[in-house]
Order: sequence, then structure tokens, then C-alpha cells
Amino acid sequence: MRIFRTSVVFLLLVSCTFGQSLKGVAVGDMDSGALACDDFYSYANGKWRQDNPIPASMVRWSRRWQAGEMAKDKVRLILEDVVRSSEKSAPARGTVDQIVGDFYQTCADEALADKNGLTPIKQLLTKIDNAKTKADIQALIAELALNGISAPFGFHSSPDLHAPENVIASINAAGLGLPDRDYYWKTEPRFVEAREKYVAHIKKMLELADPSKGAGDISTAIYDFESQLALASLDNVALRDPAATDHKMKFAELQKLTPNFDWAAFYKRVGVKPADLNVSEPEFMKGFNKLLNGREVWDWQQYLKWLVINTASNDLSKPFVDTNFAFYNQYLSGATQMKPRATRCAQEADGLMGEAVGKKYVEKYFPPEAKARMTSLVQNLIAAMKEIIEGLDWMSPETKKRALEKLTTLKPKIGYPDKWKNYSALRIGRDSHIGNVGAAIRFLTAEDLARIGKPVDRERWEMTPATSDAQYNPLLNDITFPAGILQPPAFSLDVSDPVNYGAIGVVIGHEISHGYDDQGAQFDATGHLNNWWTKEDYAKFQARTECVSKQFEGYFIEPGIHHNGKLVLGESIADLAGARIAYKALEISRRGKGPLPTIDGFTPEQQFFIAWGQFRGDATRPETMRQMIQGDPHPVAKWRVIGPLSNLLDFQKTFGCSATAPMVRPAADRCEVW
Repeated sequence: MRIFRTSVVFLLLVSCTFGQSLKGVAVGDMDSGALACDDFYSYANGKWRQDNPIPASMVRWSRRWQAGEMAKDKVRLILEDVVRSSEKSAPARGTVDQIVGDFYQTCADEALADKNGLTPIKQLLTKIDNAKTKADIQALIAELALNGISAPFGFHSSPDLHAPENVIASINAAGLGLPDRDYYWKTEPRFVEAREKYVAHIKKMLELADPSKGAGDISTAIYDFESQLALASLDNVALRDPAATDHKMKFAELQKLTPNFDWAAFYKRVGVKPADLNVSEPEFMKGFNKLLNGREVWDWQQYLKWLVINTASNDLSKPFVDTNFAFYNQYLSGATQMKPRATRCAQEADGLMGEAVGKKYVEKYFPPEAKARMTSLVQNLIAAMKEIIEGLDWMSPETKKRALEKLTTLKPKIGYPDKWKNYSALRIGRDSHIGNVGAAIRFLTAEDLARIGKPVDRERWEMTPATSDAQYNPLLNDITFPAGILQPPAFSLDVSDPVNYGAIGVVIGHEISHGYDDQGAQFDATGHLNNWWTKEDYAKFQARTECVSKQFEGYFIEPGIHHNGKLVLGESIADLAGARIAYKALEISRRGKGPLPTIDGFTPEQQFFIAWGQFRGDATRPETMRQMIQGDPHPVAKWRVIGPLSNLLDFQKTFGCSATAPMVRPAADRCEVW
């Protein structure tokens, strides 16, 4: 199940105190030569993008991306403090300081990584080389699964789509080295080129691993193997439909689906008791079964070795790291420079032991009062959504009742978990960085698999506290805002309410409305995949979502390459709804109070919309935009700014736009879902 995410910042709603004036929008970021009704993306912060080109190590850049990088720097500083303290007094084994300190210090030691070379994964590669039979290959698939490598399917825990209070095993398609299935089969020149570059990349990496072997034929064989897996996979649009990945079955049915694989042996090896499970893509598993039966042991050996090398490459010696960066980050995404090793190590520490790092992050950067104020703000946005649902003229009372029930069960998670994860069983040393990475992955994998067959822990977090991101989970019907995004520079006590509502308010509204987008609308108040609509209301809802899909289908990033409206539908519904919900919340907040002031010549309403444009107005590299168009459910920044606002009459009224202005969609084409 896809978890919906969006970058977010934390801004407090405040009023003037002690006679101090509140600030408005960042006027200096605006393009004075652009017109709000013609191109709001340029108008809101075109000057900032002009003055702040994308750094060589980044693929997107704006004030919010800058804030995300600052969060990583804060994690780095915390880890460096831990290392310095540990040098004075060595912490006890298994303590948070020992775990995160040794991990970071070992990661930062590039000379050690270069000295170790391929040695840390040599034992696993040798084991693959020594495989003689298909039974050996099956044993290796289980061993790789315990090491976090999907070879080629992923095996993990997930709430049951039809009983989300319970955790079951879930199997998903994986094992591809290119971004998605279409890269293997589409005939456009950009995909053909990517395939050629990928085969060359495999060859170069294999030559680094073993210069004595000719890698040309092997790289081609690996690509051919992956292409067959890709052919059996669903595309990104199909994967967005929960019904398309809803295939709960008995253990015996799984065995019947893939008769050439010994599932009883696999379950025993990974330590899970056979029971009902969900298989997200049965056709992929049939393709896997066909390859298991039809390909020689040698083919599987080359494929599995490549998976191990490719997965480990960022944590091996410098030649592997550089080669991996050149293909994935530079060629596919457009970055021209690697981030400093210290930053990468801090990011990896947060990703693998996030609550150990996060507890320290929260203690230093997220005071209790911030969590309390954010909680109040979220509730204010929920109240606005309630009023919007109650006022809908196209929805029947029966469906409204169920929509409101879902809103009452929505659970906000703010800042950090109430109960911290225990890492004392994680063994981190100073001998090998990739050895530490492997230990952390095995720890997390074991923790994940141990949840299978147990009740869902609704207090567990799926994001680390220092993450600069947010999410909605339809199975749990919860929204999460980690401390990492609820911080300066975007969090400010001295900005006006309209600016706060226009930035954080729209984002919170965005997350709330994910429960009612084209995917979220298929889950009920308890997180069950269940139709809670009347037939007539759902038809009306689908007609409204089709309007949004059609709108974004017409947005191009360059000649011949445009958005897939169905791929970005959920995020675009949430952007549109988020703006409307936040605008309503601002209105609610002013009831019974006097008017808000005009600041720097901008009315409160103008401040609201400019704040949204400045929050979302990223600069993005062309290579990254091409990847986004192909597989990202989020539209590119320009159309995330322009698309929703061009549907809002409040925007048109606020800036006095004529009915024929570029930022105003004709009445017949105007979209409104929530």
C-alpha cells in the first residue's frame, strides 16, 4: 500500500503581542516582472529561484528543500557531538550513544571503506557462486530477504486490507534496477538510452567487483532477466488502485500460484508461521515462478550477485560509490556532485536507526510546547474539513455521515512517537561500515517480520522523527508530521496568520484530504478496504476526480512529455482540497474577530496564496522532472502551484483576475472535489 507523503513545515498561528508587527510573505522572493493572474509560479518566488540556483548535489531546490537539508545538518551535528563525548568516556555497549556514535564514526571513515573494498560482502557473493541447484537458489532468496534484499519479491508485514487491526505477511513485486517496468519496455528514445546506460553501468560495476571476469555477456544476461520480471509487473498507474493489489489468499493458494518455489522452507528460514497473506501482484509471482523453472542456476547466480552488489554499492569503497552515483544520481536525476560524506552518513544513520537519532533530535530541537501548538493547528484544519463536507451539495446525507465518521477517527501523529524503539539488541561495531549497515537492516527486517500474526500497533511510527516529510496512511487513517519538518526556518512566530495558513495550513489540509482522494476514498473509517459510498455519490465523485485527471494530463514539462493525469490524481486532488480547506480554516479562525492587516501592500487573502506559491515553488532539474513524470505521484512544482489555484474562485477574486486570464480555468473546465 502506497503511503502518501508530502514535504511540510511547521508554522505556529500567532497574533500580535506587545505591539510587535507580524511579517508577511517573503517579498524579496517574488518576481516583480510577473503577473499573478498570468503565471503565479513565477510571481510568487521566481526571484528566489533566479538568485538561488540548484546546488550541484541537489535535484530540487527551494526554501523548503533548504530546510530539509538543514534538518540533515542538525542530525550530523548531534552525531558529531556523540562521537566527541564517546572519545572522552566510552558508552556502554547497546546504549544509544554507542550505537549511533560507532555507526556514524565508522561510516565517516572513508579510508576504512576503501581498505575493506568488496570484502564485507565477499562471503555472500561466494555463497551465491557456490550454489549448485535450484534448491540452493531458493535458500539464497530467503537469506537475502533477511538482509533486506528483495530477490526478486519483497516479503514484509502489512495491515490486512480487510481487517487492518491485524498484521499479515505481504508479498510485492521488486528486484528491478531501473526505476520501473516501463524503462524496460517503452520504445521512446529516452527509455532506450536509459536501458543502454543501465547495461553499461552493470558491466562497469561487475568489472569493479571482479576484474578477472568478462562482464559484457553477464550484464546483458542480467538485464534480460530483469526485463522478464518487468514484463510481469504492474505499471505505476495500476499500482495506485488498491483493488489491483488486493489479493488475499491462503498459504496453500500461494504455493499453488508458484509451484516451483518451496514456500514452507522459505517461511521456516525467515522465521514466519504460514498463514493468510496478501500477494500484491499475482502475475509477477507467476513470472517469478516461470523464471525459477526456466532459467539455469547460472542465470540466477548472476542476477542475485548483481542485486547484492547494487544494493551495497553506496556503502562500499569509493569506486563503487562513484560509479553508482554517476548512473543513478547524475544520469537519471541530474545531480552533478555528491553530497559530503558526513551528510550522507547522517542521513543513513537517521534512515536505519531513526528513533535512536530522533530522540536526541527532539530533545534539542522540538520542545513540548511546539507539539501542543501543532496539535491545535491540526484540529483547526479538521474542523474546516468538517464544515466543507457538511456543506457539499452533491453528496447525499447517507454518504456525508460516513465521510464525517472517517474524519472523527483520523489520528494525527505529531513530532515523535510516545514510545521509543529499543535498539539495545542491535550490534554496531567499528570494523566495517557496510557490516554495520547489514546489522541494522537485519535488525529492522527481523522487527518487521516479528509483527506478522499480531495485532497492529497503531502507535508505531513509519517515519523517523528527524524526517523532513509527512504522510497519510489509509489503513490506519492517520496523518504524521515528524519533528524534522516542524522547525525553523519555515516555522516562525513572527509571521502573519494568512502566511501560516497558506503554507502549513495547505499542507495539513493536503494530508487530511488524502483520506478522501481517489485511493483514500476506498477505505472506510476503520481503515478497511470497503465501499462506504452510495452508488450515485461515488459516480459523482469519480466525475469530479476525472476533471482533475484531465486537467493535469494537459501539463507538459517539455515538448512531447506531459503528466499522466491518473498517476498524479491523488496528490492533485489533495493539493486542490488542501488549499480550499486551509482557506476555510483561516476564515474560521477570524470569526468574531477584527480584520487582519495588509502587510507590505498585500491583503491577508493575497498573503495566503503567495505563501502557498512560495512553499511549493521548487526549481527542479529536467532529468528529475522526466523521472517524476514517469513514476512520481506528485506533479512537478510549477503545476502544483498553478494547477490547484487556477480552479479556485477565491484566488481569482483575490487578485482580480479576468475570466480569460491564464491562471483562471474556464467555468466549464473548473475542478472541485472537496
